[in-house]
Amino acid sequence: MKNILVFLITLITFTSLAQTNTEIYLFDILKEGKKQILLNKKNISNNNGYDNQPYIIGDSIVLFSSTRNNQTDIAAYNIQQTKLNWITNTKTGSEYSPVKIPDTNDISAIRLDKDGKQLLYRYNYKTGDSKVLLPDLKVGYHTWFSNNIVISSVLEKDGLSLVISNLNNNTNDTIQKQVGRSLHKIPNSNLISYISKENEIWEIKSLDPVAKSTKTIIHTIPKAEDMCWLPDGTILMGKGNRIFKFTPKTDSGWSTFYTFMDNEIGNISRMATNSNGNKLTVVSEISPEHIVQKQIEAYNSRDIEAFMATYTKETSIYTFPNTPRYENKEAMHPYYEKKFKEEPNLNCEIKQRIVYQNKVIDEEYVTYKDKNVKVAPIYEVENGKIAKVTFIRPQENANDDIEKNAEKIVQKQLDRYNNRDIDGFMNTYAKDVKVYDFPNKLLYEGQEKMKKQYAGFFKNTPDLHCQIKNRIVMGNTVIDKEFLTINGENHSAIAIYEVVNNKITKVTFIR
Repeated sequence: MKNILVFLITLITFTSLAQTNTEIYLFDILKEGKKQILLNKKNISNNNGYDNQPYIIGDSIVLFSSTRNNQTDIAAYNIQQTKLNWITNTKTGSEYSPVKIPDTNDISAIRLDKDGKQLLYRYNYKTGDSKVLLPDLKVGYHTWFSNNIVISSVLEKDGLSLVISNLNNNTNDTIQKQVGRSLHKIPNSNLISYISKENEIWEIKSLDPVAKSTKTIIHTIPKAEDMCWLPDGTILMGKGNRIFKFTPKTDSGWSTFYTFMDNEIGNISRMATNSNGNKLTVVSEISPEHIVQKQIEAYNSRDIEAFMATYTKETSIYTFPNTPRYENKEAMHPYYEKKFKEEPNLNCEIKQRIVYQNKVIDEEYVTYKDKNVKVAPIYEVENGKIAKVTFIRPQENANDDIEKNAEKIVQKQLDRYNNRDIDGFMNTYAKDVKVYDFPNKLLYEGQEKMKKQYAGFFKNTPDLHCQIKNRIVMGNTVIDKEFLTINGENHSAIAIYEVVNNKITKVTFIR
């Protein structure tokens, strides 16, 4: 039983520090009227591997964990000199989550040794020399309240627990079970913020390390747990390609801080700001486009091993919207292996590509034997691998006239949307129209309910506008990547329209 428990704790540790292919981007934050915009994007890690957990010292140094030579070390990027230096080079293990220790020139970081030992260490910034700080705790994440009090998310058998450790008297007080990884000093206060996962709806809470009391600030963005604080007391929290904001003193709920339209930034996790609030670092998984492109290249070269290597073990293949074809990698392997061996002229040409968050939708023209097939797969990428593919295929009798007509109807709907013409807009839809969230969650059905959704929206949104960034037409199906302006904020989404008898009968949103 004891050996099983040790194994489970080790498994939790390695899962929490799972190394995906990520990059760290640095931005300038500039105020433009009441808005704040991000400028001068720079990839400061620029590394094929794991780069994560940034921490900004002053206005000049960004600390982060970075993989090199099959280990993870602490890197320090000098913003002014645009130069990268290395603080650690530990042959027996890897370092994560670097943080500056208050009122010192040293930093602290989690070291995960090759033998599975995981502890919090103190490092000399110049020499990299280290010593253990908390020998009795398996620290997953941490921040400092003062130079002798550290707040940690500690790995235990049932998850992460919030612990206050006093280095002067060697005490460790557990405050709460079931917490997240994001720990921060709240600006202009003597409080620490943390993520509570005690309930189904996660919460951002404050901790007073002296009184050992906690207080709820706000719920998180659903299932998001990475956040940071601006100096004015605004919380930033990322999910997908958007950063949300909430200022406890003035706001009643979350609103959009920034939406990335850059395909390179799609699945945001950790963020960090500097003390002046004019710099922001953002961690993003590498664009799913790179993974999908690697898969296409392996397909065209008929390299079965390279092709299958782009997929997760549990990958699933569907026909749109949700009809399963293959339930895992093992099931799909024989089909493609046979195809690669028997069809020497196999080729896939990409006509158009839509990238949105962790999804890539390709307009593909596939040639094999004497056939030319048109298809639009929706690839979903997780942790650097394709986890799911949903194929949209044109109906059997599809021709150019059907495609032109479908596009014409959808474009008419768009024009009337932008004119906020509710009657003309509704006239493009079938009476029994169905609206879904991808892949097949029914939101509502029928024109009457749809009109209720849009009538007030049109009336109360004078700046409403939708611009099509890219469009794929697949028989009677039109796939649009939409860029929307709504009450001064920008949003993006994918809309999949299905047209029958000159009316839109079904819409599926990816957002």
